[in-house]
Formats: sequence, structure tokens, C-alpha cells
Amino acid sequence: MAKEKQKEEKKLYVGIAWNYTAELKLLLTALLILCTLATLLQFIPSRFTISTSDLRVCISRVLTPAQPQQAQSPAQQQDGIVTNVDISAAAASPPPLPSPPPPPPPPPPPPTEEVLSNGIIKRVFNTHGAAAYSYINMGAYRGGMNTFAIMGLASKPLHVYSNPTYECQWIPTVNSSATVSAVGYKILPDWGYGRVYTVVVVNCTFSQPVNSDNSGGKLVLLASTGGGGDRNLNVTDEIEALTENPGSLNPSIFTSKPKYDYLYCGSSLYGNLSPQRVREWIAYHVRLFGTRSHFVFHDAGGIHEEVLEVLKPWMELGYVTLHDIRDQERFDGYYHNQFMVVNDCLHRYKFMAKWMFFFDVDEYIYMPPKSTLKTVLDSLAEYSQFTIEQMPMSNKLCRIEDYHKTHRKWGFEKLVFKDVKRGIRRDRKYAVRPRNVYGTGVHMSQNLAGKTTHKTENRIKYFHYHGTIADRREPCKKLINDTQIYLDKVPYVMDTTMRDVAGAVKRFEQRMIGSRLQQTRQ
Repeated sequence: MAKEKQKEEKKLYVGIAWNYTAELKLLLTALLILCTLATLLQFIPSRFTISTSDLRVCISRVLTPAQPQQAQSPAQQQDGIVTNVDISAAAASPPPLPSPPPPPPPPPPPPTEEVLSNGIIKRVFNTHGAAAYSYINMGAYRGGMNTFAIMGLASKPLHVYSNPTYECQWIPTVNSSATVSAVGYKILPDWGYGRVYTVVVVNCTFSQPVNSDNSGGKLVLLASTGGGGDRNLNVTDEIEALTENPGSLNPSIFTSKPKYDYLYCGSSLYGNLSPQRVREWIAYHVRLFGTRSHFVFHDAGGIHEEVLEVLKPWMELGYVTLHDIRDQERFDGYYHNQFMVVNDCLHRYKFMAKWMFFFDVDEYIYMPPKSTLKTVLDSLAEYSQFTIEQMPMSNKLCRIEDYHKTHRKWGFEKLVFKDVKRGIRRDRKYAVRPRNVYGTGVHMSQNLAGKTTHKTENRIKYFHYHGTIADRREPCKKLINDTQIYLDKVPYVMDTTMRDVAGAVKRFEQRMIGSRLQQTRQ
């Protein structure tokens, strides 16, 4: 009996081994591969490593085919025995990629002309592109706790032949649902001089203070075409004009004493400017305006390297700020977009000066002897604006006594003949109290609160040396041995008013910045 039982058990083991021959072969093969890898790892450089997790994944992938194909879960019942499947094999396989979204539907074909049932040919007009931008934003500035001004350009035909509208929104940073809105009031300050673009200043005044808690927010301008350009469309552009970061608002600036008594806002400077003429102009006016003054220049291509060298000493002393506005040349507006530039200067520095002056760099402000700029402006304190009379000077007539010495004399020192032709309306320049002004122009402002006076002839005037700023040659083209002359049907008389102050201006420059500009060329 014992022998028969041993034979039966032997047959059972042999049968089991025979039934699992394939599995045993696979297991032996896997073991052989592992032993081979263990041997090879001894000869692989140290910088190359295989982690245990990598080996586990590799083994699981080798053994996975031995599992029944219907295995779908970590634990399954097989022949009454619960078998655990290696979870790392399932984790190693990447999830399936999401299917790409369907392509957008193609645009509808453009309409084509057709013959109607009554025989009429129905023509169509297909639109392409855009001729001009709806709005080009240069800057936006606060005018108080509830008011802002936005400076920019817009399509001139749009404003001439249509009625575009503007809406202003203030969106708080913390609670955007508390957005407030106001109708934008537009000012067109360039008197119709625009070309493709005209200047538009948008005033946004809200019914309540905004950002009073200094938590931040942004000013958004909604610019609508009003059907201009295409009466079937009222296109509205949403423009983020100004952003205030939390804690950045300083409300005291609206009520505190301004930093400067006088601030000069210059128009766009372009062309091949004369460094020597710029040198003379800035030295003269810094001396005239005094220590509590500042000068803002706008470079539209005219501040080349030699001119910059003239301005640098005064920039270092804190008298001059230079803005690079060359990118505005992309947009075809009047005279290098000077109306936009002076309006931006007005609102950018509105609370930094008591008086703001607008004139050009070939013009020199002058007060009679025993007068100062302070005494003159104190006498005009009741006004928000005053204009300044022009004294036109010849840009080529000089005295014969300066022969062989003209190269050593400054421009306003040697050009001493004044145009005295009567019956001509001459341009005036002006100064304003900036806090009372909403929009401005080149020769005066028409958008301000308060009074304007033009009766300033005996108190203040300006000498105009037209064109000399852009002439790099010697300006003295004709030397005169007389005190008056009639040239090209224009009467001139000698006027040495500016010549008499030249020496004091030169000494002032020497005292302020030394001799660093002595070699400046025309």
C-alpha cells in the first residue's frame, strides 16, 4: 500500500510539472535574464543607475503576459485560489490622451452678387482690414479722487462724419462686482488740424470717489464707433487705460503745494536740431525761471547724440526730463502729434506746478528790467491763463561789427534785427494754472475753468527766432551797417534787448555746469 501511494504522489507531481511546463520555462528565462543583468551592472559606470522601482516595473511587464488575458483587477479568483496582480504594472501605463476638440466650423463664404427675380443685379461689398485704429492711448492720469483724463488719437473721419461715444468704468481689484460707470466727455483740442488721426482727450468723472480705500483697481475705456465706418456695426473696444496697484494712490497730491513754481511743457522735437541753439535756450530759461522750475522735452527724433550731450548736465541737476516719443511717428497726425503731446504733459504734471508754460525752443521769454517772473505772475494771479505777445526776429540779419566774431557769439546775441511790419496777426504763446485746465492746445487753451487775459504786452513777451533751432549753419547770412533795413518787403529795426543779457547768461551757465559745453558745435 505504501509503495502504491508513493507512486500516485510521484505521478501527481509529474502531472503538475507537465501541466505548467510553459510557465516554468518563462520563470526560468526571467531568472536567467535577471542574473545576466546583475552581472552586467557591475561593469556599468556609476553615473548610470537603475532604481529598484525601475526593476520592479520591468519584472512586472515580463510576467504580465503569463497572467490570463481576462485579468482586469488586482485580485481575481482562479481555480479557487485568490491571486494578487502587481499594481505597479497598471500604474506604469500612461492614461489615454483626451481626444482633440473638433475643429471650428469654416467661416461662411462671402456673399456674391446675384440676379434677383425681377432682373435687378444685387451687388455686394465685402470688407477687408481697417483703415485706422479706433483709439490709440498715450496716457491716462488722475485729476482728483473721482476724475481722470485719457490722452490719445482716434480716426479723424470717424469724429468728423460720425458720433463715436466713450464710456468709462472703474473696476476695483478687491470687489470687481462693485464696478462704477460714467459717460466719457470727449475734447478735440487740435482745432481740426488732424490728418488720418485727430487728438481726443476723454474726461471720465464718476459720481463718487474711486479707490478711496487704496485697494487698487483699473480704469477701463469703452470706445464705440457709433456706426461710423460701417452703419451695420457699432464696434466697441475695451481699453484698459490705467491700473492702480494697492497702496499706490497718494491723495495728498491733489491738495498739497506743488513741487515747482514753473514747469515748461515742450512740443515734439524733430529734425536735425542745432546743439548750440539748444544749449543757449536751456541756459537762458533755467536762469530766468529759477531753482523751483522744471523743463519737459519730448523727443520725436530731434534729440540726436550731440543735443543729448547738451541736455545731460541739466538732467543731472534735476532741471530737465526727457521723454522718448518717437513711436508716435507711426500714426499720421498733425505736426508730429504735438497736440496730443502737450495734453499728455499737461495732465501728467498737472499737480506738480503752479504755472505751466507752452512755447517752442526757438522762442525766448522776456520781462522788462526790474521785473521778475514772480512779480509778473503775481500780478496775473486772478487768471487761469494768459497769452504772451511775440517779438519776431530776423533769422539771418546781423551787425557788421560782428564780422569775424559771429562764430563766438550766441544766436540771440548776434541776431538783433526785429520785424516791425504792422497789420499782421502774430501767434501768441501762453501759460496756464494746470489744475484749472481740462485740455489744451499749442497757442492757448479753450477748455479751462477761470478767466483768460491777453493784455500782457507791457509785462511779458517772447522773442521768436524762427527756424534757427533746425539750422546747423552759421545763422548770420547778411551783415548790416545800419540800425534799420527794408528786406524782402519787410521792415527791420535793430533791437539789442536780448544781446544785452547774453553775457549774464553765459556766466550763469559757467557757474552751474562749468565748461563742459564750451566745444558745442552749431
